[in-house]
Amino acid sequence: MEARSSRELKARNYLEKHRIMELLTYLTSALLFFRPERPREYLISILERLRIAKLSGVAFPFFMDNSNIASMFEMLDSSNKGSISFIQYKEALKTLGLCTADEVLKDDGHGVTFETFRNEVNKRTQEICEKTKGKDSESCQSAAEQLLLH
Repeated sequence: MEARSSRELKARNYLEKHRIMELLTYLTSALLFFRPERPREYLISILERLRIAKLSGVAFPFFMDNSNIASMFEMLDSSNKGSISFIQYKEALKTLGLCTADEVLKDDGHGVTFETFRNEVNKRTQEICEKTKGKDSESCQSAAEQLLLH
């Protein structure tokens, strides 16, 4: 049992060290957001662009802006109620890499409106940006790159 636990710990440490889960979350989010006709080729092209960006120092485009957030919310709110469930909200944050699976979020029992969703996505993205000691779009780009190009 200890050998299995040790292997699991080593595997988890490896994934954390190389930020593999963040990369996979980003790739999955991009894939689900853009829904390309040829998903394998699309994923390969993202990985190639990431590699080129890392080698050349050229910025890699960060794909979430307010119009993308609105599109994501509209996909989640397929019945046009103007709100999404708390479960959808938390899953969207996890998909965007803005919430961990074990993070506890407060559910007030009401649906989550677009304004709340947008504000929370922007707030959490800003928190990532501030970890790079900046608050402008360029430092947000840097924060995204640090997650993806590690």
